[in-house]
Amino acid sequence: MRILVSNDDGIDSAGIHSLAEALKEIAEVTVVAPHKEQSAVGHAITMQTPLRVFEYQRNGSFFGYAVDGTPADCIKIGIRNLMTAPPDLVISGINHGSNTAINIIYSGTVSAAREGAIMEVPSIAISITSYRVWDFSYAAKVAKHLAQEVYKRKLPSGTMLNVNVPNLPEEEIKGILLTKQGKSKWDDIYEKRVDPYGRNYYWLTGSLMAVDVDPDLDQAAIKNNYVSISPIHFDLTDYNTFDRMRDWKIENLMNGR
Repeated sequence: MRILVSNDDGIDSAGIHSLAEALKEIAEVTVVAPHKEQSAVGHAITMQTPLRVFEYQRNGSFFGYAVDGTPADCIKIGIRNLMTAPPDLVISGINHGSNTAINIIYSGTVSAAREGAIMEVPSIAISITSYRVWDFSYAAKVAKHLAQEVYKRKLPSGTMLNVNVPNLPEEEIKGILLTKQGKSKWDDIYEKRVDPYGRNYYWLTGSLMAVDVDPDLDQAAIKNNYVSISPIHFDLTDYNTFDRMRDWKIENLMNGR
């Protein structure tokens, strides 16, 4: 099994080191990750500037490739240029911070996995639901076991798995649940501040507004100390609205104008 590993926290993140080491127990691992943090860049790709790739050393040995681009860039160039054979899986993480509900749209971690799915490689994104993470071992264990399951069972084309692990000791985690994407969203606030030269600037802050009540949703699982695994895909069509809009006779929109 060949696994391409990436993230959005950067190649020197503790999360990606833990993930890669765990996966090396079951697979041939290639790491291609941003050379610096690319959190919340979504599915951006680099088009107007060249991408540069550097060999990254860890503890005196080659660890992987650092790319001065986005997580999606890393997957594209990893599969097309850096790997000698296509990967069987793409795994992105282990991310610092939750990637549930609306965060899925913004997340570079999820976008790396989604790019893998777009390129028709079964893909997984995995996150720990805190920015203060000291132990990635249980999340890495989840990723290793799930990778083996996905390799065996496959995924539908265009579908990836989004995994969120509570930031708790393993013995306090109640289990693993299959979940749906939640509906919570951010109450964004741009706090106005003044720099030492008297110039205004704005710093994004805010809080996640929890509107989820369905126990099958990702955030509910995390709140109740379960690992959440959600299958998601990149078909954004709203099929219910599509069917309702048939009555609009949209094909006649410009008739007589």
